[in-house]
Amino acid sequence: MKTSYLLNVLLAIALVLLSVKIVFFEKSNTETPAAPQTDSPAEIIDNIFTRTSVRSYSDRQISDGQIDTLLRAAMAAPTAVNKQPWQYVVIKNRATLDTIASRFNNIKMAAQAQAAVVVCGDLGKTLDGDGQAYWIQDCSAATENLLLAAHGLGLGAVWCGIYPIEQRVKTVKELLSLPDTIIPLNIIPIGYPKHPGQQPKDKYDAARIHYERF
Repeated sequence: MKTSYLLNVLLAIALVLLSVKIVFFEKSNTETPAAPQTDSPAEIIDNIFTRTSVRSYSDRQISDGQIDTLLRAAMAAPTAVNKQPWQYVVIKNRATLDTIASRFNNIKMAAQAQAAVVVCGDLGKTLDGDGQAYWIQDCSAATENLLLAAHGLGLGAVWCGIYPIEQRVKTVKELLSLPDTIIPLNIIPIGYPKHPGQQPKDKYDAARIHYERF
């Protein structure tokens, strides 16, 4: 009698557990998956306001995945008539980074950087006529996207101008074997900041703002 009673109790418990498991399974398969979390508007604005030009880097390595994210961010920028007149050269070779540092007074920090991205305009993908020069604006927008993405990832980066200084353009084209139609706009050294927490400059100036007319 006692054995029969005990078996009945165990069976009842098993049925309850099975029922709970079935309900949970059905619910998990019918519920809409949660949307991926994104930064709040305040965090996005803060990323813009706190970005700084970082010229000193630690020896901590950056990953290929991080570089891929930076390039995807760059290519999310707007372009005139969606021409996307850009090409990117990723440099990770230590000898090449050191050569850049030695040849450009404004890019000495490349000797510390773990990588660099050369943002280039592709004259084969531009608008015709006077609109060709829009590649400069397009690639500049891409550069800013890349810089903001780097800051968002906890990396440091700095925009080092190449175009339109003819000698700089020539040196980069020779060093990287760029075709005639590819024009280097800038070089962006990238790495983890050697001195994190660098304070941004407050560049806001109400005197530079005009409404309706100058």
